[in-house]
Amino acid sequence: MLSKQDILNAEDTKTTVVDVPEWGGQVTIGTMTGFARDQFEAAIIGKNGGVNATNVRAKLAASTLQDEKGNLLFTEKDVAALGKKSAAALDRIFEAAQKLNRISNDDVEELAKN
Repeated sequence: MLSKQDILNAEDTKTTVVDVPEWGGQVTIGTMTGFARDQFEAAIIGKNGGVNATNVRAKLAASTLQDEKGNLLFTEKDVAALGKKSAAALDRIFEAAQKLNRISNDDVEELAKN
């Protein structure tokens, strides 16, 4: 059985590189921590309990785009500006981040029900 230290010391994050020709290069997307996933989910729940899809691609991109040291490139304050970038680029990042973080469209619908 795994001990507390085994769990806390486990290297359980992954990254993937995504080509973004609209931006002239590549970006690194990483797995979210449990806390970051909770923050992302809270950010997409609307006031009436439904899904707030406004800037959802930019929200997920901001939650997963990392520098070479694993630090997030963007904060919550950057989401509006990031949302003004190319839809094609954000779609590519969104799809890769969904896959890496195991976020399905069904997950988003389930959030809307809760």
